[in-house]
Amino acid sequence: MTPSVATSSPALQPATQVALVDALVEQGWYVGRGVIDLTLCNALNNELLHRAAYNGLDEAGIGRGQQHLLRKDIRSDAIHWLDRESAAQRRYLDAMSELQQALNHALFLGLFEYEAHFAHYPPGAFYQRHLDSFRGRANRVISTVGYLTPDWPSDGGGEMVIYHPDDPSQEVARVVPEAGTFACFLSETIPHEVLPTRCPRTSIAGWFRRNASLGGVLDPAR
Repeated sequence: MTPSVATSSPALQPATQVALVDALVEQGWYVGRGVIDLTLCNALNNELLHRAAYNGLDEAGIGRGQQHLLRKDIRSDAIHWLDRESAAQRRYLDAMSELQQALNHALFLGLFEYEAHFAHYPPGAFYQRHLDSFRGRANRVISTVGYLTPDWPSDGGGEMVIYHPDDPSQEVARVVPEAGTFACFLSETIPHEVLPTRCPRTSIAGWFRRNASLGGVLDPAR
């Protein structure tokens, strides 16, 4: 049974949009703790763990469309694309739709859709340093990560490391994957990785996209 989701409080803290836009302009990335409503985090986390327990996740790969490959030496998480099938998913995606409008209004980015998936990292899983979009092929423009795991231990590992856009060897932030934390960054300029986790790690990875289809050739979302 899908857990009920309280809607009396906003899915994202109201001050998030202003702080997020300012951070993207100033440094290309944003991290906020306590941003996502914890009741919503709990409902999404339960849904993801239920899928993990009943083989409802797919092995994650790299690349899109015909270039999609399974490379466990690069990433070893499992995913499920959000499809609005639960109240919790709809509430989260509606919040992202509002954020998309705010980003377009403030930064004139022309974002036209948002895609997202659950991500489950079992103990030992990781994702090597990478970019979410190649320069000059700005399909994915802004990446987001919403963290769902409650009571994350200090020795749990699984941090997302954000690197300087001009020096991929220089670490600029390390994000602890605790419930309520929300991260956002420019997809084609901010290198990042997920360090090996010692505990089951749950999150939602998402991307605001432009329409990069040209000459009748479709640019796949996935």
